[in-house]
Amino acid sequence: MNKIPVIGVIGANFADTEVLEIASAVGEAIADSGCHLVCGGKGGVMAAACRGFRFARNELNAVRVVAIGILPEDTSASANEFVDVVVPSGVGIARNAIITRMADGIVSVGGASGTLSELAFAWQMGKPIAAMVGSGGWSEKLAGCRIDDTRTDEVYAAQSAGDAVGFLLRRTGQSE
Repeated sequence: MNKIPVIGVIGANFADTEVLEIASAVGEAIADSGCHLVCGGKGGVMAAACRGFRFARNELNAVRVVAIGILPEDTSASANEFVDVVVPSGVGIARNAIITRMADGIVSVGGASGTLSELAFAWQMGKPIAAMVGSGGWSEKLAGCRIDDTRTDEVYAAQSAGDAVGFLLRRTGQSE
């Protein structure tokens, strides 16, 4: 049996409408590709990605894929309404390492310091990273760049949600 790929979506808890639309499109593209989604499970980019994922999954009747939210708290109360599987980690911001470890690849949308930590973890773990061009924050700053000299590749500058997911599937050896 083939493993279903897991794509992580990272980004800020608060974002403007344009960034949330990008995140929603990323969620839709993940569901369309038949992958699971993992994120921090809270608001902003995370909720928008999960919302897009659920919409596309329902349209496709693809109930075998799920949106997983790794919460920093030890209860599930703060999970967004679109998360299918809530994991209340109780480890605070250390949950950022869990999200990146669990994902086969990462899509970064906008983002502040928490997103930067997830990008650094993903980079150190050797995970492929696609940063959404036009989403601002750390994603915009690092798109097309190397975070440091420990790797020879770059953070992929994704022009669209489909471009980001396609890149990650190619990099992880999964079919599109």
